[in-house]
Amino acid sequence: MKEILIVSNYYPPEKGAAANRIEQLALKLYQNKYKVTVICPLGNYPKGELFEEYKGKFSVTEVRENITVKRLWIYPSVSKNLMVRISSVLSFSTGLFFYLLFKKTPQRVIVQSPPLLLSFLSVFVLSLKKKKIILNVSDLWPLAAIELKAIQEHSLSHRFSLFLERFIYRKATLVLGQSNEIIAHVKTMYPYKRCFLYRNFPDHKASQLDLITEENQPIRLFYAGLLGIAQGVLELCKNVDLKALPVELHIFGDGAEKIEIERFILDNSACKIHFHGMLDRNELHRTLQTFDVALIPLKNRIYGSVPSKIFEYGALGFPVLYFGGGEGETIVDENKLGWIADVGNYNELNATLQLISKMDKSELVLMKKRIFETSIEAFNLDRQMSFLLEHDVF
Repeated sequence: MKEILIVSNYYPPEKGAAANRIEQLALKLYQNKYKVTVICPLGNYPKGELFEEYKGKFSVTEVRENITVKRLWIYPSVSKNLMVRISSVLSFSTGLFFYLLFKKTPQRVIVQSPPLLLSFLSVFVLSLKKKKIILNVSDLWPLAAIELKAIQEHSLSHRFSLFLERFIYRKATLVLGQSNEIIAHVKTMYPYKRCFLYRNFPDHKASQLDLITEENQPIRLFYAGLLGIAQGVLELCKNVDLKALPVELHIFGDGAEKIEIERFILDNSACKIHFHGMLDRNELHRTLQTFDVALIPLKNRIYGSVPSKIFEYGALGFPVLYFGGGEGETIVDENKLGWIADVGNYNELNATLQLISKMDKSELVLMKKRIFETSIEAFNLDRQMSFLLEHDVF
C-alpha cells in the first residue's frame, strides 16, 4: 500500500469548504489503496478558538474514517487584523516545520495552499528531503489578497508574498489547481510545470433526488457557509430586497461577520432574512431538503476562485443563484445550473430575484431533477480521481 501525507491548515471536525475538500481528497485516496496521513492544526475553525476536545493539548493523533490525523498546536484566531492572522498561521507553521524536518515522512506529500506561509515552509523542507511535492492550489495568493483589499499592491507584504508564491510553484513537483485560471497563472511563471485541474467535486452518494418541494410556500433561498470577508454576506443582507416578493433568505454558517449579520436581522425585522447558525454538514443537508435555491455570493470577483458550493449544491439538485463572477459564472452557465448576476451589482441581483419569485414550484421541481442528473455526469469525482491516478499525479 502506497503512503501519502497531506499537509493542510483545515480538517474536520472543522467546518467549511476547505476542510471538506481535504477530507474528500484523503478519503478518495484511501479508497484507491493509499495509506493516508493528514497533518493539520488542532481544531479551531471557523470560531477562532480551540474546540473543547483539543483544549489544553499540544498535539493529538487520532483516526477518522481510516485516515490518521496528526494535529499540532496553533494560536487560533479569525481576526481581520492581517498581522494577527499571520501570527496564527506562523504558530502552526513553526511546529509543522520541525515535524517535517525531523520526523520520517512518506515520499509523496500533498501540500495545500493557501495559507502561503504554511505552504512555503512545507515546500522548503520537503524539497530539501527530495520528496515528491504535490501542491494543491485552491486560491491564488497574494493576488486574491489584493482583490479583497487585505494587503496593498506593491507593499512590502505583497512583494514578500510574491517571493513565497514563486518559490512554491518552482519547487513543487506538480501543481493541482481548482480552476483553469489557477493553472494559467502558474504557467505564466513556469510554462513547463506539470499542472492538472482538480475540481472540488463532491462524492455523489445519492442515486436519486431527495429534495422535497413544498407547495403554497414562499420560495426559500439559502446561503450556507463561512461568513467572512470574501463572501460579503453582511453587505448582501443590507442590499437584497425581498420585502415585496414571496421569497425568503435563510443563512447558515459562522465566521467574522456573524454578530453583525445577527444584529442587522434583529434591527430589520421586515427584511425576510433568517439566521440559523452553523450546522453539521449532514444535519445541514437534511435541513435543506425543503429549500429551493442556493445563493452563492462573493464580495469581489477573485481571479482563480471557483466556490465548491457550485458542485456541492448541484450534486444535491439545487438550482444556483451565482453572484461571484469569474470562472464560476462559466460553470453555472455551461451546465445550466441556475441564474447569474454580475458580482457586486445588486440591482441585477434583485431583478433576478424578481424573476425567480414568479416561478411555480412545479417549474422548480423539474429544474431540480435536471440539475441533479447533470451534476452526476458533469461533476464526477471518481472519474476525475481515476484520470489523476492514470497520470501518476499521486
